[in-house]
Amino acid sequence: MALQHAWLFPGQGAQYVGMAADLVESLPAVARFYAAAEERTGLPLLRVCAEGPVEELKKTYLTQPAIYCHSVALALALREKGHRPLAVAGHSLGEYSALAAAGWIDPLDGAELVALRGRLMYDAGLEKPGTMAAVIGMEDDVIQKACRRAEEEAGVVRMANFNSPGQVVISGSIEGVDRALVLLKEAGGRILKKLVVSGAFHSPLMEGARQGLLEGLGRLNLQRGLAPVYCNVSGQACEDPGELKQLLERQLTEPVLWAQSMERLAGSGVQSALELGPGKVLKGLMRKIAKDVPVETLDKAGELEEWLGGAA
Repeated sequence: MALQHAWLFPGQGAQYVGMAADLVESLPAVARFYAAAEERTGLPLLRVCAEGPVEELKKTYLTQPAIYCHSVALALALREKGHRPLAVAGHSLGEYSALAAAGWIDPLDGAELVALRGRLMYDAGLEKPGTMAAVIGMEDDVIQKACRRAEEEAGVVRMANFNSPGQVVISGSIEGVDRALVLLKEAGGRILKKLVVSGAFHSPLMEGARQGLLEGLGRLNLQRGLAPVYCNVSGQACEDPGELKQLLERQLTEPVLWAQSMERLAGSGVQSALELGPGKVLKGLMRKIAKDVPVETLDKAGELEEWLGGAA
């Protein structure tokens, strides 16, 4: 009997030049999936993933479908071997990977929608420039107070990602985020780091992307999948296709409640998880959220082969 785990999927920021290259080279099914995704999206995903350059790979309209395809290719390889998730969750963009991996949406439909989302968010960032910053080691109420004051004094800034206890990302206008960082430093903040992003994700400055995403979601065939989805916006499990579409829309401008969703995932009885896609970000976060739920990372072809051999 195949081992069962929760499957977790990373979001933007996990990308690196060379990602998925070995998977495409060693697994014909992955190569076919990437080729089909390129045809559907019109984007040079294989080249950008394998060769970069990094400046191109980090452009939102390429980053998002690149990470999505890497993650989904790994999930499809597991499903081909008879593995199924107990539950799925993805960080921001990764929520779309989770839906495809668990059969809620067709993988190529998902690639097309993620490409649209990435383009819309990139354009929204050009229309209303913004930025994001990580705040490490501070209490949520202190961060919230600083954001509210900064917004009154300088411009929009909100708490956008609740990644783990003591790790929050703020998002908003450049002026608002800069003012919030000054206030947080005055409040004793020691680890305050601006992120290299093309916009103020999960903040009201992404409102310009909403209508286009709504239209894309309206065309999407979303049906009940293999496992519940722990959602960013609610922090809870969802198994209703209509509600999932609403949550995906809201995710554009509302916070990612990752820590809360992982706490509920752990509380549901899930005892282990796989992180599918580039990097090990979610594994690190889980150690701080629910250290009793070990996370194995599957990124490269060798890791996938070794895990499948051990799970046989």
